[in-house]
Amino acid sequence: MLDRLAAAIVRHCVGLGSETAVPRLFLAAVEEPIEPIDVLYEPMICFVASGVKRTTAGELKQVAQPGEMHLTTIDLPVTIELDQVPYRAAVMQPDDQALTELLVELDESGQTAPLTAGGQLHAPMTPELVDAVTRWVQLLDTPEDIRPLATRIESEILYRLLRSSLGPVLRQWSLADSATTRVRKVARWICAHYTEPLSIDAIAAAAHMSPASLHRHFKAATGMSPLKYQKHLRMQEARRRLLAGHATVAQIAQAVGYVSATQFNREYRSAYGLPPGQDAARLRTRHTHNRTATPWRA
Repeated sequence: MLDRLAAAIVRHCVGLGSETAVPRLFLAAVEEPIEPIDVLYEPMICFVASGVKRTTAGELKQVAQPGEMHLTTIDLPVTIELDQVPYRAAVMQPDDQALTELLVELDESGQTAPLTAGGQLHAPMTPELVDAVTRWVQLLDTPEDIRPLATRIESEILYRLLRSSLGPVLRQWSLADSATTRVRKVARWICAHYTEPLSIDAIAAAAHMSPASLHRHFKAATGMSPLKYQKHLRMQEARRRLLAGHATVAQIAQAVGYVSATQFNREYRSAYGLPPGQDAARLRTRHTHNRTATPWRA
């Protein structure tokens, strides 16, 4: 069954990763080993058909094997390494409204879920789930079927996910006042304001949490404190701008929120092992084949 899914992914994936005509479906296909990639994950579910993916977010590490699914509940700066290739994966960006409507239909919208803010989890896929995901990707073979069938198959996938070990966390996803939702809102706020000074008291108040509770739940979800999360965002954006080569190191430091270029250089070297200019030169020579037409999400 995984071979069928992998074959369908390869037929329709453009480059290392690509959007598709099926709403909320992204595909990834990597043939050869590549350099580790720094990306900002959005909330998603990654279904791995082949290869082995390792992700690192702060102190949290996850390994996704063939036949496993990898759930990310929060916007999360991660480093991706592929331990085995070829790598094939289909990625769903869950529709909040569709999930809520399904829970109402199943009369589960009021169920109490465990209080957890886990940002990354993985679990094995059942044969029924692999079949549903495969049929979802195979809609790309018959584009005329996408409009009438895509939402129906997507609903089936969500149903089977709710019946899996990831179900409790997905139920929290739809709750307006769950720890998962609160931490997700805080992370999105930091992503939108990462260049600004960060006040833990202010964002804790906005999330209706104490600073201590926010720190505990946020670190459980992301593997890092809010301040370190902000620094990871700044470093990723700085590295992206350095690779583009359209600004000086000093200009980039200021653009991502640093008043002191010295502090920026020190933190950049601590994060990536080289000063900004040297790291950018290395990336330009070794990462050219890693670039994709769309942001990596798998």
